[in-house]
Amino acid sequence: MEQSVSDASCGASVSRRAVNRGRPLVSNAPMTVSRRTRASRTPLTPTSSAPQPATALAAPRPVVASPDEAAASATKALVLQGGGALGAYQAGVYEALFERHKDMDWVAGVSIGAINAALIAGNAPEHRVARLREFWHLVSSGPGQMLPGWAGDRSWLNQWSAGSAVALGIPGFFEPRMTPALMMGAAAPMLSYYDTSPLKATLERLVDFDRINRREMRFSVGAVNVRTGNIVYFDNGTTTIRPEHIMASGALPPGFPPVHIDGEDYWDGGIVSNTPLQYVLDEHVRSRRLLVLQVDLFSARGAMPATLGEVLARQKDIQYSSRTRMNTDALAANVNLQQALAALLERLPAHLRREPDVAALCEHLKSEPIDIVHLIYRHKPYELDSKDYEFSRITVDEHWESGARDMGITLQHPEWLRRTAQAGGVTTYDLSEPDVARVRHPGPAV
Repeated sequence: MEQSVSDASCGASVSRRAVNRGRPLVSNAPMTVSRRTRASRTPLTPTSSAPQPATALAAPRPVVASPDEAAASATKALVLQGGGALGAYQAGVYEALFERHKDMDWVAGVSIGAINAALIAGNAPEHRVARLREFWHLVSSGPGQMLPGWAGDRSWLNQWSAGSAVALGIPGFFEPRMTPALMMGAAAPMLSYYDTSPLKATLERLVDFDRINRREMRFSVGAVNVRTGNIVYFDNGTTTIRPEHIMASGALPPGFPPVHIDGEDYWDGGIVSNTPLQYVLDEHVRSRRLLVLQVDLFSARGAMPATLGEVLARQKDIQYSSRTRMNTDALAANVNLQQALAALLERLPAHLRREPDVAALCEHLKSEPIDIVHLIYRHKPYELDSKDYEFSRITVDEHWESGARDMGITLQHPEWLRRTAQAGGVTTYDLSEPDVARVRHPGPAV
């Protein structure tokens, strides 16, 4: 480990530990993410006139004047949740975002989020939206996906499309295995119902993996090691990314087979965590401000179901939302507590602040501000439990338009993103409801 301290204060400029010293910059070893004990699991409370005790110790920093100023100086990360056919929403979000902010430093995804991330990072900026559009048109081009909206009740059309996907597969994505072994049921000597080799061909055609591996943009996708059950992240800072890494992130059993990479087999990262937010917060360079746009496809909140179909849909929402709000609040509380502890260490006498152990602790605790902007797809009343494998063209276009609309509304209201609290710790902006912006600050308003 190596560190340098340019001042006796915890607030001074401190270099990050040289975690990569002694190993090559790029290898084929994925990074394993451990379940870290969080210092606090108390959710942050909405901004009020009363100061928050954990952050009252933090010395005020200059307040950022505008969202554009914050974005200009920050590492900008796009975090994409898994959700199958719902992923067209993320493509729409990116299209609207690209019109305003063409530069992105980091894209991280799981499952369909990993595919969208590869289409973004693996293409020149001017081609990214077109490649996203090409992929989503391809997967919605099957005969069962092309029925027009006037052909019948929308719920019935959606179920027809989903049934077609189950029976015939999805063009450019997966196809059913036609084998008598399926007659053996659970005893069948096979690991999946579908073959995903069409997806490999699609990725090879639409994604420039050389561009991803040149690290023009940081790229990270999550998968689960079948043997150990641990989630790992394939990051282009440590791994040479290939189509197999994207396919592994979306290999949801028992539909899709595990993907074999360098002696190990991997399944969909959503089995453990359907969002890579924690990885981004753990691995970002703490000496730079971080701005995260988190785009989720399942909402943990929802109405009480009234039918068996609604029960299945609600169960899927809860399972794959990955407790998004709770985890975001817990991660934010952890970082904010670290900021409070760093402020407390600053009050130590100068001779104690110079101690190597204290300086190292300051390095670990101190972080530039983090802003997390959160968008969640809001499902339609006619969408049932099949919504993540319902790829009809009318639905894909609808999801895309919803994402573009929600991102566009957000960009039209910069006051929603204006920082009104101390410029330290984590501020979260929950923009999942129309015309409502719930902001949670790390400290008192100033």
